[in-house]
Amino acid sequence: MTVKVNFLPDDVTVNAEVGEPLLEVAKRAGVDIPTGCLMGSCHACEVELDDGETICACISAVTPGKETVTINLYVDSAW
Repeated sequence: MTVKVNFLPDDVTVNAEVGEPLLEVAKRAGVDIPTGCLMGSCHACEVELDDGETICACISAVTPGKETVTINLYVDSAW
């Protein structure tokens, strides 16, 4: 199943497969998501979904159930 993933604020949209890691989708889209530990504990890769939920991109994948997922990128100045 294919899901459209839209990265904000640059409004970049790519198609992704359900289960595909978010960091791989972002890389393919030319979008940089900062990372730290790559285990979800440092929260350097934290992004916000369109419903307001925050997730760590390094341990997250494209989930089923929606045709389009919007990911709001924001940069923590501490990183």
